[in-house]
Amino acid sequence: MSIVRKSLAILIVLAAASQLVPYGKDHTNPPVVNEPAWDSPATHNLVKQACFDCHSNETVWPWYSRIAPASWLVYYDVVEARRHLNFSQWQGGKGEKPDRATREVESGDMPPFQYRIAHPHARLDDASRKALLQGLAATMKGTAKP
Repeated sequence: MSIVRKSLAILIVLAAASQLVPYGKDHTNPPVVNEPAWDSPATHNLVKQACFDCHSNETVWPWYSRIAPASWLVYYDVVEARRHLNFSQWQGGKGEKPDRATREVESGDMPPFQYRIAHPHARLDDASRKALLQGLAATMKGTAKP
């Protein structure tokens, strides 16, 4: 057996074994507890289009989120995203860090590059990005508690 065939066999065994790792398999979405009072339906639609898959309890889990190791990465990204900002567990602007959210959208860091590759609908042109930023600012300002 050649080195290439041995290597391929090892890769196949490792890929199959990785499916047994339980991490990344839980695709249940917790209930929506509280959402912001959106400044407009347009803002809500933009946020849903570009942010909800990770930053809400309304994640649409794609087919590849069921296959390791992609499942590990997707699950980790969603858990971390919800930890930082979750539109389904809105705290009235109190714990949401609105400045950070708008900075990351403005810089192009959100939605992240790897997400935009797999989800073309989340790619924002300049006009959509500007509308999203204005809508997020208005929503967060309008819902923030002193």
